[in-house]
Amino acid sequence: ERKNGLDIHRYPSASLVKLLATLLQTMATSNDGLRSASAPPARTISQTCSDKDAAQCSTHLPAWHSLTTASRDALGTPSSSLAFHARHVPTISLENYLQRILKYCPTTNEVFLSILVYFERMSVLSRNTTGKEFIIDSYNVHRLVIAGITVASKFFSDIFYTNSRYAKVGGLPQAELNQLELQFLLLNDFDLAITDEEMETY
Repeated sequence: ERKNGLDIHRYPSASLVKLLATLLQTMATSNDGLRSASAPPARTISQTCSDKDAAQCSTHLPAWHSLTTASRDALGTPSSSLAFHARHVPTISLENYLQRILKYCPTTNEVFLSILVYFERMSVLSRNTTGKEFIIDSYNVHRLVIAGITVASKFFSDIFYTNSRYAKVGGLPQAELNQLELQFLLLNDFDLAITDEEMETY
């Protein structure tokens, strides 16, 4: 147990969720204008290298070669990140959305906090392997949250719920959540372990 700083095991979950919602909402709102920016999108590995010479193409992106084949495909395909993009910004606030998840799919504070680590990893992995930013905004943050909670609950907790329950609570068809869960894993290159030091950073 830490002598200094926050003990997330004892911190009230409702308060943690509120802080998490505020942080994510601030980030999403700040990023909303980036998708419509006039600058052209960064090219991806799949656009830069043909299938024949992709193995030899390592210009400034060496991390690409450490990925699983499935994650390479996901990171090199725009539809993977677009899978999280809703047609409209959800009417439910992020705080109410997280409180709803906490109420109907209660889980540990580590699970809620872990999604920050995963979001950061997704952004870093995308930038380091494709040269393109993974932008979290108001159109995708809700879906990223429910996918992240679904994945993290199964990894960190002995007790978790069915995807049909997570989907119902998250307001999505189960088939869609199943797809988002897979994309979330791929965009993290299946790297779900989080050290105590990483968790404490957040």
